[in-house]
Amino acid sequence: MTAGQLTAVLPPADAGAPHDCLARNEWICGEYLSTRRQILWDAVVQHLQLTAVSVVIGLAVALPLAVAARRWRWAAGPVLGVTTVLYTIPSLAMFSLLLPVYGLSATLVVAGLVLYSLTLLVRNILAGLRAVPDETRQAARGMGYGPVRLLLAVELPLALPAAMAGLRIATVSAVSLVTVGAIVGYGGLGNLIYSGMNTYFKAQVLTASVLCVIIAIAADLVLLLAQRLLAPWTRAVRA
Repeated sequence: MTAGQLTAVLPPADAGAPHDCLARNEWICGEYLSTRRQILWDAVVQHLQLTAVSVVIGLAVALPLAVAARRWRWAAGPVLGVTTVLYTIPSLAMFSLLLPVYGLSATLVVAGLVLYSLTLLVRNILAGLRAVPDETRQAARGMGYGPVRLLLAVELPLALPAAMAGLRIATVSAVSLVTVGAIVGYGGLGNLIYSGMNTYFKAQVLTASVLCVIIAIAADLVLLLAQRLLAPWTRAVRA
């Protein structure tokens, strides 16, 4: 199903009996859930895909930037400065700037979300790397660890809690920002919110909005669980 097919329109006033919550255009309507199940499912899938792809690409870009900023101190200022400026650009303006490059496509939405995620990811990964004690690095070098092995086996694992904190925030932000993609037809649940607002379809707006919140909470809980599994020593410290 294409992005355009994700939208639904408000049924006419005589489409149902007076007892039909759709005909009465109520905010909470079980009939909407049962009759638009496939539309909702397609919107949720698109929303998850856009969020996951953008966060993964953002992490792949942010990690080397943070490592470079940690290794060469002169690079920290430009890296943090550029990513911060990108984060301050309004979403509509960001998509407009990227439109000539990517056109009206899902790639346009992903590219915008990647740029927005860099500030949160780079800052937190860099903070985690900077928090690694120098004594730990010296001990690892004394054991024969080279730069790459030191990074992978010592620095990144110790920076994991801070990095995961940034990843959680970036993911929740991406879930919210995906909805702006409705302006180009690729907004997941945002498509339903946008079309529902245009037709004043209350049940559609509320249902799509609630699903966005549920996705954000679920994603945050999944990442929190992953953090505890990947960094069990943090639980011992808090205990």
